[in-house]
Amino acid sequence: MVTSMDMQGFVTMTDAARVRWMALGDTSSQPAVVLLHGGPGLPDYLGDVAPMVADLAPVYRYDQRGTGGSPWPGTHTLARHVDDLAELLDAWGVPRAMVIGHSYGADLASRFCLAHPDRVVATLLMCGPFVGDWRTEYRAERSRRMSTAQQERLRDLEELPHRTEEQEVELLTLAWFTDHSDPRRGERWAARGARLRRPVNWTMNGVLGAEERADPLDEHLAELTARLPARSGILGGADDPRPLSALRSLALRLELPLTSIEGAGHEPWLEQPEAVRMHLRRFVQGALEA
Repeated sequence: MVTSMDMQGFVTMTDAARVRWMALGDTSSQPAVVLLHGGPGLPDYLGDVAPMVADLAPVYRYDQRGTGGSPWPGTHTLARHVDDLAELLDAWGVPRAMVIGHSYGADLASRFCLAHPDRVVATLLMCGPFVGDWRTEYRAERSRRMSTAQQERLRDLEELPHRTEEQEVELLTLAWFTDHSDPRRGERWAARGARLRRPVNWTMNGVLGAEERADPLDEHLAELTARLPARSGILGGADDPRPLSALRSLALRLELPLTSIEGAGHEPWLEQPEAVRMHLRRFVQGALEA
């Protein structure tokens, strides 16, 4: 690999899909860190996280097929997305990686560990995956953080058969601002994300969401416990509307340590960047020294 501080490019998958990737740091070093963004259906948004550890190990990110710079009109499956990561590692010349997944990306990281445990040096599951009946508590908490008018407006926007650009931005802002500990700052972050994390691939979101419900990670936790690398952990925001209790339960079942970031929600690096930076650096340094 060519040594560079900031690189990007495309990799053509075996089924002809083209996936856009980005790298930060010395890509001649091994092992590398791979950041898996959430969604599903959103482009990569972890550009603020990569610099936190890029001086320790090279950091790779990519737009999952069907998002951002990786357009894909074909069928989506969880297995295909797992295969994409394996093919990307091959193309990058990375035999084994430290995998950090956020939200849905934590689910993808878990499924990659199930399929390719030999390729994972360490795994950090950030704000996910959520297993069990977590959605009931999440919906209740999200509603509690919204006014009645906001709830009604969100429902109206969701029911529109077609939305204008401004309506789509308004919908995403309303859907995302409750993810943060501070609602006022959360609204600004959500509005910014609603314009940058676009377009949302709603078809991909629906298809992969349905497959996750049909084949929940819950049913693979015993196997996952056996296949996770020794250097693994879970990181969550204490004020994420998705219940921290669900991550505690997952940590017990997977026999992993759970770190809770106080004063942070679903994207803890926005509200508590130094705390997240310190945890990520300890994680990467520990994996490199193991």
